[in-house]
Amino acid sequence: MRKTSRRKFAQILKKKRQEGELAEEERFESLIRKCPNMRVLNQIHAHILTHPFLPPSSLSFALSKVLCFAAYRNVQYAKALLSQIPYPSIFSYNTVMRGFLLRNPSPEPIFLFRKLVRKKFPISNTFTLAFVLKCCSSLPAFEEGKQVHKHVIASGLGENLFVRTSLLNFYTKSEEVELGRKVFDEITEKNVVAWSAMIGGYAKAGMVNEAFGLFREMQKGGVNPDEVTMVSVISACAMTGALDLGKWLQTFIDKRGIKYDLEVSTALVNMYAKCGCIEGAKEVFEAMPVKDAKAWSSMIVGLAIHGLAKEALETFAMMEEAKVEPNHVTLIGVLSACAHGGLVAKGKKYWSSMIESGIEPSMEHYGCMVDLLCRANQIKEAYEFVKNMPIAPNPAIWRTLLVSCKKNKMLATGEIVAAQLLQLEPLNAENYILLSSLYASGSDWVKMSHVRRQMKEGSIKDVPGCSSIEINGHVHEFVTGNWSHPEANDIRKVLWEVSERVQSIGHEPWIASVLQNVGDGVKHDAVWEHSERLAIAYGLLKTKAPAIIRVVKNLRVCVDCHEVTKSISKLYNREIIVRDRIRFHKFVDGVCCSCRDFW
Repeated sequence: MRKTSRRKFAQILKKKRQEGELAEEERFESLIRKCPNMRVLNQIHAHILTHPFLPPSSLSFALSKVLCFAAYRNVQYAKALLSQIPYPSIFSYNTVMRGFLLRNPSPEPIFLFRKLVRKKFPISNTFTLAFVLKCCSSLPAFEEGKQVHKHVIASGLGENLFVRTSLLNFYTKSEEVELGRKVFDEITEKNVVAWSAMIGGYAKAGMVNEAFGLFREMQKGGVNPDEVTMVSVISACAMTGALDLGKWLQTFIDKRGIKYDLEVSTALVNMYAKCGCIEGAKEVFEAMPVKDAKAWSSMIVGLAIHGLAKEALETFAMMEEAKVEPNHVTLIGVLSACAHGGLVAKGKKYWSSMIESGIEPSMEHYGCMVDLLCRANQIKEAYEFVKNMPIAPNPAIWRTLLVSCKKNKMLATGEIVAAQLLQLEPLNAENYILLSSLYASGSDWVKMSHVRRQMKEGSIKDVPGCSSIEINGHVHEFVTGNWSHPEANDIRKVLWEVSERVQSIGHEPWIASVLQNVGDGVKHDAVWEHSERLAIAYGLLKTKAPAIIRVVKNLRVCVDCHEVTKSISKLYNREIIVRDRIRFHKFVDGVCCSCRDFW
């Protein structure tokens, strides 16, 4: 046979072989595309592995198709399959990464990324970088994310908008707002995703003025906000209690024709509830045509933290009737409602139902049960419950017990609880203040002095109390003992008048909570300079009845401020709502109706 004929014959054979391989690949692809479940997929997978004629390239192709199907149904199966593929593509790695990201936070995408780096894969795929950055932000894994940032720079994809936005999301969700802002400022053509991510970062960090400033910049730049943007700025309002701004945002949504999707509506429910306007939360919730578990949970939790136990449980019953599966947040709301309403038997019933249904309780669920028992003065049972917890109790649970011991003057148990608390958080000033209050409740001044000495020797400083109040759409912040506000002189005059009026009806300042070694007069002044009193005084100065005074505080409200606020609500005929780190306190006509004097 001549040389040219042999070459032509070889080419024909190669073409036939390629056509056969292609037909085989198409056959497997068609089978996998029509695959109804994992059981059938296992059979196809087995057939591929035992097929004697598939060359490596076709085998890789067929296994990759199996992997695509498995990644969103059984990601561990897909991960195992990845190691069987002779020549796995970057697409296969990305598919498995995405499969893990669709489930609970897992470090697996980071492990897969490291494997790619070890194999010296060229890291030049935008999806790979975006997926691993998303994993780093959800875990969180800050140091690993910074390493990925270096790979971004090395890959030459630092200018890619998709990758930059992923980096921005990573830094803001890791609460590294300054680093996020640096990435944001380097983006030349900012899209709505970038704006929303940066606004959301400010909102998460509680930087409400920065969030709104950026929101206004976004509008000036001609970028129209979308639903994600609105969720971010509404969340900023929720965090800082900026009700007027939240209302304005709802009007803005209406005027711009922005869609009231589930996320936006739920964010509004949450905002109204956290800003102390439960009526607004109900209105938005009731107008929602479709409600998922997150929406129901937001409403139930909102009602619970406002002390509306009956309504919270009725709403939960409606959720069950609507056949919506409750999530762990829902059950936190339900148990919290029982605690606020003093419904011990119902709380225990819901707890038992939760256990029987196979839901594993989280630390928050255990915390709710301890709160339930403590508020009902069943401290011994609460203490036994904590001792028998299958997971180690966190400081918040021990603090709840310690507050209850203080309230009931149970010094011996309180000391045991305080020892556990101080072992976990030896540098938290709040713990020492609670222990001091325990001794003060039993008039044990010697031990109280010892607590003061411990703080001094350990150089333990109080976290400064910070309270905010919204007036005419602007949030004003006050720090305990800080008189830097532009209207400080006027605030001081109001505070002086309030002090005189409150003392005229018999109030004696509870100065035992001041642990500094100073005279009683100085302690008296220190209590009157607490941040929530400065904020309330500013509210009295700038608003008139019947306007509600709403204050948000970063710490737990002290006993004296709680009593003084009751008196102010009666003397000035003003409804005052204070949201502290624990819960809401609603004061009307000298009565706190939401916490029942336990917080």
